[in-house]
Parts: sequence; structure tokens; C-alpha cells
Amino acid sequence: MSDAPLLKDSYGPEVPTRIAEWIGEVHPDFDQRAFLASTLDGYADLELMGRARHIAMTLAQYLPPDPGEAIAVLQRSLPIPEQVAAWQSMQAFTLMPYGMFVATHGLDFFEASMQLQYDITKMFTSEFSIRAFIAADSDRTMRRLAEWASDPSEHVRRLVSEGTRPRLPWASRLPMFQADPTPVLELLEYLKDDPSEYVRRSVANNLNDIAKDNPQRTLDVAATWYSTAPTDERRSLVRHGLRTLIKQGNSDALAILGYAHSDAIEIGQVIIEPDQPRIGDSVRINVEIENTSDETVRALVDLEVDFVKANGTTSTKVFKGGELELAPDTRQAIRKSISLRQHTTRKHYPGSHSVRALINGVAVPLGSFELRASD
Repeated sequence: MSDAPLLKDSYGPEVPTRIAEWIGEVHPDFDQRAFLASTLDGYADLELMGRARHIAMTLAQYLPPDPGEAIAVLQRSLPIPEQVAAWQSMQAFTLMPYGMFVATHGLDFFEASMQLQYDITKMFTSEFSIRAFIAADSDRTMRRLAEWASDPSEHVRRLVSEGTRPRLPWASRLPMFQADPTPVLELLEYLKDDPSEYVRRSVANNLNDIAKDNPQRTLDVAATWYSTAPTDERRSLVRHGLRTLIKQGNSDALAILGYAHSDAIEIGQVIIEPDQPRIGDSVRINVEIENTSDETVRALVDLEVDFVKANGTTSTKVFKGGELELAPDTRQAIRKSISLRQHTTRKHYPGSHSVRALINGVAVPLGSFELRASD
């Protein structure tokens, strides 16, 4: 079962009901009954994001027609910290329509919209709505985000990095930053050593986004960050930020992390069992990595499997193996069990499946297994 139905079910009629109550408490002219009737018309047929957009569109019909006044009403209706502290699970998503409303109707009311998003992000996130302001008024919005980069709230600081991601999931892309990530990288410089892991993780995700369109620029930044302050936190951030390039076997990315190609690293014994598994089983891969030199070497080892598709072609999936530090003339084993059950994200079909080891970005064939149909 996919996650989408679970998210949808967690965003039921109680969400617009809660919003109607919040607004009704601060704006008596708000017609709660009519708002709910309009919102719930067709609501059940929509998915999570569609439901949030539908609520935002309906809010525009029942809030004051002047967008500035409407934003002021939403600002006053925000829950108090004591309410937020008691929220569980998906309750914070109640605020998603607020961000969607301000992204659509608040562009001409910059200060009020910034304040509302600032307060929302402490309780939920404004990473989606802030992108409309970046697109419409990039210079002013980026200046404000630069101010927020030193905000006491880790949620606000995370908004700075998450909201400027060129390829933020669930959101439209920011093509100006895909073309030139300089303004984003200037913000990330402020945040790369943030005391909050929550923020640093977002910085790494942003760097990984940038790598997909500007790999060399990302490598240059990562090399500087990694070499100037090689703390555990900085190393972890850079590694996570380079994950797409590492998965692609980019030798420069691997070298930054200390995994340079070495002819001294060789493959020892390889075991792939069973050699004829059935769909629904698991296949176990055991490969020995050997250092034949008289110096210690580091090896980043992943495993690649070419899965057969319905049309007979193959699709490669990379599985994380391990990080090894091999003393001279020693060997270590990498072991991996791979499920061959049917998954929502990966369907299995009978046929020959090739297996390779990726050692510091270099692919080495290990063998194959013949996947058979289930009984």
C-alpha cells in the first residue's frame, strides 16, 4: 500500500472544520457553515495536496475580498503555542492552506505575507509558499531569507535552506537557481555549520539538488567545505549533499570523501545465493574486498543489480554496501540481502539479473542470478 491514501485519510473534514473555528473566533463575519459546505463539496475525491488547495480556494470566497485584510484575518487566527505543543501527527498540516492562500493572494502584500509565513513555519513550514515570492520578487525575498538565516528558531533557519531548494519535492522548481545557484549557495554558507542537525540536513538536501544541474559547482563547494573544517558534522553534511554524484560513481565526489580509485583494491570470493531464487524470496550477496598493497586504503562499496522489467529490458538499482578501511594485505566482506518480493516501487519479473560491485565509483562484475516466477 502506498503512503498517499494514509496521508489523505489523515486530512479529512476535521481540517476545514478546525480552520473554520479558528477564523470564526477572530472574525465573526466569517460564515463557517457556508465555508464548510463549499469546502466539503467534492472534498472526498481529492488527494492531500488537492484538498489543501481546495480549502485555500474556498477561503478566498469567504474571507474579506481585500487580500490585505484577508491575510490579517489569517494572521490573527493562527493557533497559540499551547495548542501547537499538543498537536500530534498530521495536525500541523492544517496550516498548509494558509500558505497556499498567501502564495496566491499575498504577492502584493509583501510584509504581511512574510510575517504570516514566518509564523507559520514555526508550527508547520512555509517552504512551498515562499517559492512564489522568490519567483515574483527574488531580490527582496532573498534579502529577507538572509536575515532569517540567523533567526533564533531552527524552523525559520531551515526555511531558508529548504525553501530555496531548486528541486524541492512536491513543489515547482526554481529555474533561475537551476541556471545559477549563486544566491542559494550564499545562504547555505551561513547555514552549513548550523547547530541544528535539522537545518544542516536541509542544507545537504539543497546541495544535492544543486548537484543535479550544476555538478562541477557543487564539487567545488563541497571540496572547500570538506577541507576547511573536517568536523564530523561537516563531513556528514558534505557526504549527504554529494549522494547523487556518489551514486553516479563520480570520481571527484568520491575523492573529496577520501575514496580515490586504487588498483590495489581487488575482489576476492563472491557468493550469490540462491542462484535461482523465486519472486518473493531474497537473494544474498557476499563479496570480499581485498587490499593488495602495503598501505591502508579506503573503499566505498555499493552493489548494483540490473532488474528485469516487464518489456525485457533492465533497470539498475544501487544498494548501499559499506565503507571499509583496509589495512595492508587484508580483506573484509560486504554482505547484503535483497528482497525479491513485489513492492509498490519495484516490480519483479523472471530473467537473468546481473550484479556488480561499485568500488570507489568503479563497477566490477560479480555475477548474476536467474529469477524465476513464484509458484
